[in-house]
Amino acid sequence: MSVPVVNNQSADRQALRPPPTRRYALAAIFGAIVFTSKVFAPTPFKDSVVVIQALLLGLGALLAIPLGGTLVATVGGLLTAIWSPQLAVFTILFATGYGLLIDGLIWMFKARKTRTEINTQRFTLAITLSTAIIGLTAYATTIALGLLPRNPTAEVLILVGGILTGLVGGYLGVIVWRRAGRYLVR
Repeated sequence: MSVPVVNNQSADRQALRPPPTRRYALAAIFGAIVFTSKVFAPTPFKDSVVVIQALLLGLGALLAIPLGGTLVATVGGLLTAIWSPQLAVFTILFATGYGLLIDGLIWMFKARKTRTEINTQRFTLAITLSTAIIGLTAYATTIALGLLPRNPTAEVLILVGGILTGLVGGYLGVIVWRRAGRYLVR
């Protein structure tokens, strides 16, 4: 009697993928928290200090494979667009873009070592770069559309704020993952 050969890489990928209901529930919860953190924060801080959003999108990318960060960001973006419909299209586009950047950079940098282990530097770098890129892109778009005048001081503050909040959000994600990740991934 022959024993079938199982492709370990395929089995590992399948083990990382949670059931769809769990993915959607996680995205709904994390997306609602992202929405709450953005809507009830004061105006200058809600778009530049996105520590909670960076943290939850990073955790979503680890927990709801594939594209968990994108799913969380899209839910948060849709809720925000409903709450504030003036620029709904841009809100959804930039939220989804942020999630795609996080998912893509975590994958590209190979931040996940095993099912429950992540590389601190690579994960934090992925979150930091995603936050800085999306912040500058959103700011450049508002300038190109004439919604804001160009302001070099604001550009530097957005870049620095994106880097700092990305660093903090990424590092907090590592801390939360190391303490709870093994219990959350089954």
